[in-house]
Amino acid sequence: MDINVSIVDQRLAGLMDEYAASLPGEGDLVKRKSAAFVLLSMASMLDIPLDEALELLTEGGGDAGVDGLHIGEVLNDEFAVTLFQGKYKQDLSGEGNFPENDIRKMINTVSVLFDPQKVVELNPKLAPRIEEIRSLVRDGYIPNLRVVFCNNGKPWTSQAQAWINQSGLDPQQVEWVHWNHDSIVSVMRKKKAVAHTLRLTGKALVEDFNFRRVLVGKTPVTEIADLFREHGDLLLERNIRRYLGLRANRVNFDIHRTLRDPKQRENFYFYNNGITIICKKFRHNALQGENYQVVLEDMQIINGGQTCRTIQQTLADPELFDQFDQVYVLVRIYELSDDDRSFVQAITYATNSQNPVELRDLRSNDEIQVQLELGMKELGYTYKRQRDDSVTGDKVITSSAVAESVLAIWRHLPHQARHRRKEHFGAYYNMIFRDLNAAQAVLAVLIMRYVENERKRPAMTNPPRFLPYASHYIAMLIGIFLTQSESLEITHRNFGELVQSFNQKVDDVYLNAIALLDRAMGALYGDRQVSLQQLSATFRRGDLLSFVLKPQ
Repeated sequence: MDINVSIVDQRLAGLMDEYAASLPGEGDLVKRKSAAFVLLSMASMLDIPLDEALELLTEGGGDAGVDGLHIGEVLNDEFAVTLFQGKYKQDLSGEGNFPENDIRKMINTVSVLFDPQKVVELNPKLAPRIEEIRSLVRDGYIPNLRVVFCNNGKPWTSQAQAWINQSGLDPQQVEWVHWNHDSIVSVMRKKKAVAHTLRLTGKALVEDFNFRRVLVGKTPVTEIADLFREHGDLLLERNIRRYLGLRANRVNFDIHRTLRDPKQRENFYFYNNGITIICKKFRHNALQGENYQVVLEDMQIINGGQTCRTIQQTLADPELFDQFDQVYVLVRIYELSDDDRSFVQAITYATNSQNPVELRDLRSNDEIQVQLELGMKELGYTYKRQRDDSVTGDKVITSSAVAESVLAIWRHLPHQARHRRKEHFGAYYNMIFRDLNAAQAVLAVLIMRYVENERKRPAMTNPPRFLPYASHYIAMLIGIFLTQSESLEITHRNFGELVQSFNQKVDDVYLNAIALLDRAMGALYGDRQVSLQQLSATFRRGDLLSFVLKPQ
């Protein structure tokens, strides 16, 4: 028995109990364990909480072999799609390959699902998401697809790889990834300290500065590739940026292209901003004048993770590896003590703040975030300012949930709340959080939770076709109806009364919101039949906003 396979199998048993009411395959333990495996694979690979990953499951009849689907946000006219298919075997040897026939079927599925012109019958979980993708494609946005095959065994065979190579699908747009028990355990072990010896080339600056030690030098990119092959994501525990890949990120693709170009790669040192490493201690032979071997204890990369991963992926071809010995990248090494945590966060913010994708964690120490944490504690809630899976439950509220809910409900921008999440802690940050108190934040999240629960498990006999796309509009209308009827400012003083009133009225108010949206759809489209793609586009662009907010 493979030890990592055993660890994952044990974890799945716990997930099957924890999510007994939510996993598909009721009464079939094999199907439920397979679904739990896909759930764990998605959470670990996408670096998201299990509850969030649960919403991505599409497994069931009419799923076209797609067990899970994640749609990223539009960035630079492109968006990332990650598609998961899982195969879990009761044999815990970890020896079996991913089935060849399933690879072949998935190739056909991909060629059909992402073509807006082709008709396909899908289950109610998958169909709205696929039509949302097709709607984006019709609007001119480019999908970058990552197909992830998950199993508790080995990758696919050479024959399956030949089918992939011959599929005709553009390798610049479709990436095929294997994810298994070893991948999951690697993520589970990510808090393990990393020790490594890094080879520098040429002169280096070593200095004591403000009671801290600093080393600045250059290292061959081959050293970085070896470093990440050995330690992987263990190096990125404090790095706020999960690898974005080559296809879905232009910066990474430019790094890749420069490294692949024999005429440009020698200038890579000058083109790249470099890598920032923190550690508890670094040691080197100070008697040498250059070419140090630097021994690093408990090291982490807090800036340059994208560069490192792209270097690793680009140098993966063993035939090309030796061509990069004279290609260098700048490294900055800071030796920091255990009580320098706040300083680490400040460095991370300063070196990463040009990219809004990671600003949620970077904003976590802002005064307004600390005030919200204190205010929610007084209301009986726990506010998670940073990404943290250690505590979950009805009384736990994340900063991302607050941003999304407040932007939709109190700021009346439901389409931006759903489709511009990466800007919530960037361009929209002040709009969302300025003058926001804890009572307003919690009430907004409670409204959004109710609406999302109704979307997932509708109580209505015949829910409207627009329901999968309309949660943020419905939540906004509920907020408007509640505050109009109460005519009160939302504060900690009346929070309890407002929550009680919300619980008493929300069912009726929800139906009123649905009815108003239905009338707005009629005003916009008349009696015309509207496809799922059109519905997705309507709610994404905010076409309904003027009809919905028009005085009744």
